[in-house]
Amino acid sequence: MDNKNKRRRNRRRHQGVEEKSSQTSIDFPKVWGVSSLWTPPLNHNELTILDDAVKEILSKTGLSEAPDAAKEIIIENGGQLDQDNRLLFPIDLVSRFLDEVPKGVKLCGREPDFDMECSGSNSYLGSGGASPNILDIETQSYRETKLSDIYDAARLVDRMENIHFFSRPMVARDMLDEESLDINTAYACLKGTRKHIMTSITNPHDVSKVAEMCFIIAGSKEAFLERPFLSLNINHSVSPLRFDPRSAEVIIEAARIGIPIQANTFSQVGASTSVSIASAIAQTSAETFSGMILAWLVNPNVKVIFGGRPMITDLRTGALSGGGGEQAFAMAYSAQLAQYYGLSNSCIAGATDSKLPDSQSGYEKGIGVLMAALAGSNLITQACGTQASLMGTALESYLIDNDMAGVVLRSIHKPEFDRQAVCLDVIDRVVRSEGHFLGDPETYSRMRSDYLYPQISNRDSIEKWESEGKKSVYDIAKLRVKEILSTDDSNYISKDADKKIRGLFEIHLN
Repeated sequence: MDNKNKRRRNRRRHQGVEEKSSQTSIDFPKVWGVSSLWTPPLNHNELTILDDAVKEILSKTGLSEAPDAAKEIIIENGGQLDQDNRLLFPIDLVSRFLDEVPKGVKLCGREPDFDMECSGSNSYLGSGGASPNILDIETQSYRETKLSDIYDAARLVDRMENIHFFSRPMVARDMLDEESLDINTAYACLKGTRKHIMTSITNPHDVSKVAEMCFIIAGSKEAFLERPFLSLNINHSVSPLRFDPRSAEVIIEAARIGIPIQANTFSQVGASTSVSIASAIAQTSAETFSGMILAWLVNPNVKVIFGGRPMITDLRTGALSGGGGEQAFAMAYSAQLAQYYGLSNSCIAGATDSKLPDSQSGYEKGIGVLMAALAGSNLITQACGTQASLMGTALESYLIDNDMAGVVLRSIHKPEFDRQAVCLDVIDRVVRSEGHFLGDPETYSRMRSDYLYPQISNRDSIEKWESEGKKSVYDIAKLRVKEILSTDDSNYISKDADKKIRGLFEIHLN
């Protein structure tokens, strides 16, 4: 081929790439609360710059559209309204909050084995999101999400040993009013899993109703507050620097009752924040602080978690892009800033742009979740199940992502390096006898405690894989989901509690 034809062919290839890129697009050891080994990427000077920026944004620019109840609480404690009716948070108020707010929040499961100590660099992985669509396991096409889908997802997560909590992943679009949505979503989660539950409430008046449901299940209000097995994801702010009035009122109600709160800010870098990552983290953190400060002023003993979520925008289209490398380090930096303050924190990782649990989904989720875990983010939400830039959920993904989560958590877990772990006597004995370690008692002793084995990822030989139908991990996950949902009828609400709840509320899940 002559040089002219080569150039023409390469130009066509390049044009094709540009066109595509512009389109919208067994017993296992527990890995529980693993602490990161990573050296943090931001140095002290950089963290100090961000700290100063957060405080200046809150004290100088503040937030608009605060509801009257929030204004009253914050102004009583030193806050101010400027000439544009923006609510300002003086630096001394922010500093007092950082000094006095409870640190090291503990979130509980229905059983102590599922408790999570959200402190230091302990990392826990879970579901999350508000997907309006689900990949139907039979048709392999997306459809609208239903209440029963949330219950099914809870049942699956309950069985996954590397997924530590269940954050409501979908919106029940068959619920026709806010009360039905709030009450029934919480009920479906509580029925399906023993792990800690995170849900959302749309209407402030429904906070006490969901709380009452939890009190009934726990046996009393005191029992629930002693071991809170449900917390609220509250997106109290709307970037740039505005309160969502009703969500702010949800924070007030939850703090008064004592329900743990995750104060979240979901921004889009380059759209609702500056395009600069540093600026986006500073603004998103300030917005997050506004809700945390409000909760703390209502209840000084509140369990409130920092949930800064600077989400990357594909600036070619303006759409959310959760799978890129920028997303991974934006969340890692946000988590590191929260740790700088000593705050329990959460982030979004695993927000793949892929529509299916495919190779793209795998590498995007793996990189994002690994970065968040290395940064020591305490609660990593959307780490499993979600697809399509958080717009879809695939039940098969819970099983695939469970294996991915195990690999991530084991990769940041430091093994023993003491004298006993070096096994000098074992080396000497084996090389003088069998000549290999496969059958040695030390190998049997450590094969379960030191190594994690996947549930569905294939490690068979090529010959065995071919003889068993050449199934992909997606094929295996699909079969396993059907098996679990057809045989598992999880119900973690007692008959007596269920009767009381159904007597108080209209429950739609049979």
